[in-house]
Amino acid sequence: MAAFALLLGCLTLGVLVARLARPPLGLAQGLNWWVINIALPALILDVVPRLRFDGQFWFLVVSQWLVFAGAFVLFRTLGAHLGWSRGRIGALTLVCGLGNTSFMGYPLLEALRGREGLALGVVADQLGCFVMLAVGGTLVAALYSGAQTHPRAIARRVLLFPAFVALLAGVLVGRFGGWPLLIEDILHRIGGTLVPLALFSVGLRLRLRLERGQTLPLLLGLGWKLLLAPLVVLLLGWAAGVGGLTLSIGVLQAAMAPMISAAILADQHQLDPSLANSVLGAGILLSLATVPLWSLVLV
Repeated sequence: MAAFALLLGCLTLGVLVARLARPPLGLAQGLNWWVINIALPALILDVVPRLRFDGQFWFLVVSQWLVFAGAFVLFRTLGAHLGWSRGRIGALTLVCGLGNTSFMGYPLLEALRGREGLALGVVADQLGCFVMLAVGGTLVAALYSGAQTHPRAIARRVLLFPAFVALLAGVLVGRFGGWPLLIEDILHRIGGTLVPLALFSVGLRLRLRLERGQTLPLLLGLGWKLLLAPLVVLLLGWAAGVGGLTLSIGVLQAAMAPMISAAILADQHQLDPSLANSVLGAGILLSLATVPLWSLVLV
């Protein structure tokens, strides 16, 4: 309960500061830099060495790829029937195919499933959702915007991303028995800054501006991201014989709100940025109710 209260409190504080105070220009970007480059790697280095890998972990990765692939097929098909622009199809594919599995996912998983669940969430986020952002997200953005992309740039982005490097280092450290207590304590304290700062940053940037003609795309997009995608992942887990905490974390990560970075990517490539940000804002707010509901279903 305390972790969930912290989540809501930091998110609300960010919203209030953005509307009632005068935060410095670039505050959200500065906080995001710390979260992505310092706090997130530290958290991963803290939790991953204690993780015990088993044969079901493939599900954590494949489930996130499946969410993106499903969004690509669904919105490409719907877009053709409903006469959507290429920008709209690309925007929905990005924001509803990629989940907020770190900024929102880590705090929610820790609140709902504890530290052990958070460790599994790191695997789903870094090897599943992040790889799909770097590869699939870049390709979709290029496809629907007409831009070009280079395989070498994609590979470099994945391999040199601080959190991905931390994941590999954490696995290696775990094989050699873990960190000394002093280093473990330092990493734990630095990693502890991720939740409040990430959610405060999300609150600073939270916007809900629904324009004419965006209601149906928003409902279809969030219907996939918050309801159908986790259901598909749950059915996949049952069919493959995956159970326990691994199944729960795979489904919950699939049910997370749309990814902030995906909305930024859509904006950079002019893929209906207004719709992308509306889906992002509505999805974040709705996920605060839908993710705990999925957690109850999975108990």
